[in-house]
Amino acid sequence: MPMPRRADGRRRRESLLDAALDVFAEGGILGVGIEQIRRRAGASPSSVYHHFRDIGDLTAALLLRTFERVTEHMQERIRGASTAEETVRTLVDSFLEWALGHPDEARFMYQAMALELSGEQHRKILEAKAGLQEPIFARLRALSQAGELPAWPPGHLNSILLGAAHDACRHYLTGAEMDPAWMRATLPGAAWRSLQPGEQHGRTESPQSTANQGEDAHTT
Repeated sequence: MPMPRRADGRRRRESLLDAALDVFAEGGILGVGIEQIRRRAGASPSSVYHHFRDIGDLTAALLLRTFERVTEHMQERIRGASTAEETVRTLVDSFLEWALGHPDEARFMYQAMALELSGEQHRKILEAKAGLQEPIFARLRALSQAGELPAWPPGHLNSILLGAAHDACRHYLTGAEMDPAWMRATLPGAAWRSLQPGEQHGRTESPQSTANQGEDAHTT
């Protein structure tokens, strides 16, 4: 008999998260209260506070669910990738595919990541996110060890790999002129070109040499 109760609890929790996403999509995160979400979900106050302590707790739970969904989508897409180039291109395209196909969730993700969550919430989210990303990081680590990607930590590789995609998605989701077709046609290849192994990836440059290069770049 406990199984139906647990299933009902999961459904109520999911309905509250869905309602929160709808309310956030309409008015943004700031200024939204848990009462608005409760009314949208048609839930009782006791039901809301059974699952979430406050609006911050609910927001953190929705952010974690969003990370789970996008990471699962990316992992599913790269299962068939057999080379470093295919892995990199697929990771970028799969993220873009998810973000462009789920704009409310992607917009919420960027908004929530910019919030000052409590120290404990922030720590838990980072730990959970790291756990979700580990299969992807393991793939990047293996490619680095095989010499097919630069010998950088997976987090560094991921920053180069998805940095432009995140920036483009943020702009697109805030109404800037960004062509989704251009994003998917261009950014995966740009990420791969930036990560192709080469002698330059193994060098550690001094601040002075970097500054000199910057001066040269402005004169060319």
